[in-house]
Amino acid sequence: MVENKFEKAAFAGGCFWCMVKPFKEWNGIQDVVSGYMGGHVENPTYEDVKKGDSGHLEVVEITYDSEIFSYEKLLEVFWQQIDPTDADGQFQDRGHSYSTAIFYYTDEQRQIAEQSKAKLDASGMFAKPIVTPVRPAETFYRAEEYHQDYHEKEKEHYEEDRARSGRDEFIENHWS
Repeated sequence: MVENKFEKAAFAGGCFWCMVKPFKEWNGIQDVVSGYMGGHVENPTYEDVKKGDSGHLEVVEITYDSEIFSYEKLLEVFWQQIDPTDADGQFQDRGHSYSTAIFYYTDEQRQIAEQSKAKLDASGMFAKPIVTPVRPAETFYRAEEYHQDYHEKEKEHYEEDRARSGRDEFIENHWS
């Protein structure tokens, strides 16, 4: 019997609604959960995070089978969803809670993430420097249930919000 080797990864890429679907579509991804990480308030609510009172970022925590889908591949997907040169939020979503970050759970993840960031920065793909920090993972707080799989639950609203955001145009211009 083959045993799955499940690991966790966490990424902040602006609004977590837009970060779930790109990861969920891949074989080897067991779960993608919307939540909060990196702040100073225990059990923050969406309102706490959105107001900026908690210090948290909106994140997705991914459970993946590293034998099927590598951490390096997760990073590739992550970079292709964000503007890594914007420290003040992502697209139409502004403020600290919408800024980007890679949260690592192991020293190996840290090393791989830092190498990936350096490689992207050296590529010359972006005129400005890559500002997405690589940070140690902290306590993950699962977001309220209505945020989970929002792209499926509220498909029409999700698609309208994403279309207005400018994210898809940015991705097409930089990654197509």
